[in-house]
Amino acid sequence: MAKPSRSSLADQLAIMAGNANPALAKAICQHLKIPLTDSLVSRFSEGEVRLKINENVRGKDVFVVQPTCPPVNDNLMELLIIIDALRRASARRITAVIPYYGYARQDRKDQPRVPITAKLVANLITTAGAHRVLTMDLHAGQIQGFFDIPLDHLYAVTVFEQYLRRKHLKSIVVVSPDVGGIKMARAYAKRLQAGLAIVDKRRDSPESTEVMHILGEVKGKTCLLVDDLIATGSSLVEAASALERSGAMAVYACVTHPILSGPARQRIAESSLKELIVTDTIPLTAERRHPKITVLSVASLLGEAIQRIHYEQSISSLFDGMMG
Repeated sequence: MAKPSRSSLADQLAIMAGNANPALAKAICQHLKIPLTDSLVSRFSEGEVRLKINENVRGKDVFVVQPTCPPVNDNLMELLIIIDALRRASARRITAVIPYYGYARQDRKDQPRVPITAKLVANLITTAGAHRVLTMDLHAGQIQGFFDIPLDHLYAVTVFEQYLRRKHLKSIVVVSPDVGGIKMARAYAKRLQAGLAIVDKRRDSPESTEVMHILGEVKGKTCLLVDDLIATGSSLVEAASALERSGAMAVYACVTHPILSGPARQRIAESSLKELIVTDTIPLTAERRHPKITVLSVASLLGEAIQRIHYEQSISSLFDGMMG
């Protein structure tokens, strides 16, 4: 069966967005060369989400672009309501495109009387009526198993790799800021043909850490810290300081999701980091931006994945051999 022409793509596929990251949704539409679906996502006077889809979506393959970033509860509720409206409007298939999956840090019952919010949110999205989920760099890989619907997991490493190769950095060592991030760090090291190191640290509290020592050779090297998200920035800044004390020539960081809450911006500004490279899965407001922070767009990667899902083509081939 021949692939439908691109001119007819807008008749079969629709992109919708809430208020979480409309700029990313528009960039995805530019990549796909289709318009963003006209909709109203606002609030009633008491704060409830008000939604109206202003176009016919009956029988369409609809992708809802809505990261559940701060304000997390508002953006999550918008996502659920949009999915419900699309289901009632007879969309053929609804895919929740969640570049940043919030509530992911509570992914297991590691203490008595705590919730597993990552599973709860997965249940909410499924119950609302989503048929599929497209996300990027989950905080924990096992979250994929929390969904009873298909989930496609993208990796931002390809976007970072292109940028880093243009910088022509020498003697790179990829550094995992903790033991849990070794798999991600190994993937970066493999793509960049670089060395590998680990920061051994002891966590004093959920918001602060004490770095102990570095496992691996970093003296005289260009160190590249890699992680999935940065919240308050304490872990990353402590790791950068430890690398500098260990003789690193320069310290860069690649982090997919820039939450940058609380004192994160000030910590980055005062840190030994030469550059913090992030993506636009979460929009950066003016007050959270800094000359040290570089934002790369994942719109093309998401757009390519959306097109492949629509045409029932392979997503994993985008990352062949990466996570081995």
